[in-house]
Amino acid sequence: MGTDIHAPLGQDRKARPGPAGPSRFSAGNVVFAIAIVGLLGFSGWASLAPSGLRTAPLTTLAEEATSQTATDTKADQKTADATDGVRRANGLSGAQVEETLTDDGNIVRKYSPGTRDGNGPLIIEANRIGQDARTAAFPNDDLLEDTSDGKIPIIGPDGTRPMDQYARPWSGARGTRIAIVVGGLGLSQTGTQRAIRQLPGEVTLAFAASGNSLSRWMQEARRKGHEILLQVPLEPFDYPQNDPGRYTLRTDFNETKNLAELHRAMAQVTNYTGVVNFLGGRFLSDAEALEPVIRDISNRGLFFLDDGSSAQSLSGTIAGAVEAPHAFADLQLDADLSRDAVLKKLDELERIARRNGTAIGVASAFDQSVDAIREWCEEAGGRGIEIVGVASLAAVPARK
Repeated sequence: MGTDIHAPLGQDRKARPGPAGPSRFSAGNVVFAIAIVGLLGFSGWASLAPSGLRTAPLTTLAEEATSQTATDTKADQKTADATDGVRRANGLSGAQVEETLTDDGNIVRKYSPGTRDGNGPLIIEANRIGQDARTAAFPNDDLLEDTSDGKIPIIGPDGTRPMDQYARPWSGARGTRIAIVVGGLGLSQTGTQRAIRQLPGEVTLAFAASGNSLSRWMQEARRKGHEILLQVPLEPFDYPQNDPGRYTLRTDFNETKNLAELHRAMAQVTNYTGVVNFLGGRFLSDAEALEPVIRDISNRGLFFLDDGSSAQSLSGTIAGAVEAPHAFADLQLDADLSRDAVLKKLDELERIARRNGTAIGVASAFDQSVDAIREWCEEAGGRGIEIVGVASLAAVPARK
């Protein structure tokens, strides 16, 4: 073993010949004594050395820490380099994180609690996709922008999108998946209450921007487990004879005017994952009017759902061109408003899903539609179908 105290213990040990004659100290005792002295010497040297370890391992550890920090930052948070060399970020947990690179290459992290309002209990969410049911009725302030019209969605400082935060969690199994969207909520108090309370939580609910008491209904729907969308009126072909109402986006408006109407609609409620059209045959077929709207929705961390009512819609083409999250409904479920007709459409939706793997159906919150959808959903699980929130079926381009 020699005198090299840095050599691993028990390795490269040469066999010793047997003792030549009687001795007070056997070969095993000598080796044991040297090992003890070596360990004591190494411990003393390590504790007295300025860095505690040799230079070579320090460089390696610093490189590994830097690599791990880059990975963590990319996955969980966005940080900005300050002029003082300290990076600061707000993590998903709510903690304030500060990272300082020291002169010797080490990284020092400082964690401190983030500020919050009120004196109630703090609930820390572990899941990145989907919101904890206990906090589902409350908006994430980091995902809201204050405007003159109110609070509207925005991508958070750590990159979290509303479509991720407020999405309904699902199993992750790649079986047959169906999303059902029931719209028109907020227009009728009794109809809205009935839909929220009777439809299973797996069904997505769409609130009309021109509805009443939307904040209250949103909270009840979220507590029941529903994912929600905002239903924005778009100009139909027979406008103005058929007027969708307040906040209607029109082809004769310029981009600024349409975005202003869109933002006013967005400010009526929170906690939604995307925007779905109400009517809009003419608007959806006008690329010049539609493109900036799709782009703005995407830039705010939302997806656009086309309800499939217009054969001339360009939403899919434009969404693909601007790399915007997008979904397209496969069937209108209640064009014929009767329980039996809606059930037949749901069976057709199931056939589409079994053929393609997924399918999206849309309906309005009529009593007949709600009754049929509730009945069908109760039996769908037994046939191996998973009802999911519509955000999980949106085509989402890779995030750069």
